[in-house]
Amino acid sequence: MSNFVLVIDTNRKPLNPCTPGVARSLLKSGKAKVFRRFPFTIVLNKAVDDKPIPMQLKLDPGSKVTGIALLQGEKVVFGAEIIHRGQQIKDALESRRALRRGRRNRKTRYRQPRFLNRNRPDGWLAPSLQHRVETILTWVNRLRRYTPIEGISQELVRFDLQHIENPEISGIEYQQGTLFGYEVREYLLAKWSRKCAYCGKENVLLQIEHIHPKAKGGTNRISNLCLACEPCNIKKGTQDIEAFLKKKPDVLKRVLAQAKRPLKDAAAVNSTRWALFNRLKQTGLPVKVASGGKTKFNRCRLELPKTHWLDAACVGNVEQLDVKTIQPLLIKAMGHGTRQMCGTDKYGFPIRHRSRTQIHQGFQTGDIVKAVVTSGKKIGTYIGRVLCRASGSFDIATKDGRVQGISHKYCQAIHRKDGYAYSW
Repeated sequence: MSNFVLVIDTNRKPLNPCTPGVARSLLKSGKAKVFRRFPFTIVLNKAVDDKPIPMQLKLDPGSKVTGIALLQGEKVVFGAEIIHRGQQIKDALESRRALRRGRRNRKTRYRQPRFLNRNRPDGWLAPSLQHRVETILTWVNRLRRYTPIEGISQELVRFDLQHIENPEISGIEYQQGTLFGYEVREYLLAKWSRKCAYCGKENVLLQIEHIHPKAKGGTNRISNLCLACEPCNIKKGTQDIEAFLKKKPDVLKRVLAQAKRPLKDAAAVNSTRWALFNRLKQTGLPVKVASGGKTKFNRCRLELPKTHWLDAACVGNVEQLDVKTIQPLLIKAMGHGTRQMCGTDKYGFPIRHRSRTQIHQGFQTGDIVKAVVTSGKKIGTYIGRVLCRASGSFDIATKDGRVQGISHKYCQAIHRKDGYAYSW
């Protein structure tokens, strides 16, 4: 079961998505043509006056992968996962910084120091984080062009920190509710790295433990909770942590310090999500938000597997889900290459010169092509990203490996370069 096919009419008006079988029938009968390969979209040969059913776009932003789901009522008709390249951007900037620092140390030339260009605007994000916001917005706008989206749901924060830090803020009903338990457990699992705080065991059943025992006045605040395996929890009992870890001063120091420490990288993640939220509001669509604990509560209640795109489908208020697809589109951010005209080695010394010409025989490196070779030693059909050369002899990166020396005469472009690689 693959994603539904997106449909637009001849005036580029978004219509209701259709099943792959219906799309094949329309294409075979000549009533529609392929408009775009990724996401697969067909365009009808006539205008349609029917009003399409409104759809909800749901997002689950993550540090490395972002889940996307399109819902038509309770029916999930499209799923995708965007694989970000924030770490690649960070590594490239660090490499550039090292090369520039090396040139300064060698004193190859002198440039007057400039400081006016160091002012950062309000809301500035590091390039590796800004890339994630821009990539998600690119796909939100792209899907809006092909589907009748009337609202966006976003997982704004991973945990409902306000209720976790102060359980009494909304009364006893929320404190004792099922959802609050999910918020606390997910927060503690992330904070203590899914390990016992006292012995460090992994892949065992963990229990919520009060660092300062409740029997001696300890509270349920998140700063007084940790995770412990059953033997350690029973052994500690109602002892003070100082007495329990008297012979392990290093463990005692680590546990007390980690109990007060917030989640790692929480500031960066939260700033990215708020920046994304503010940019989504600028689209003019209503934006609903929810926490990650609520997302997991919905997913576990509906007995769905743990995937990024299903997490996106479970964002917000969800009663039931009719999952019509089990094969999401995997979108990997690849970038658009480099603008450097001089290629360097790992030490920063020039070793080659790049040509300004990027299009050869009508193809550009990064295009997805289909090559049907009918003669020679490489007879067969190859589909993948192409690496172009001025000689007209191309390389094609397929899922089975790289095929070299394919003539441009056999190639047919099926998707032009847009900075992403696609798979299922």
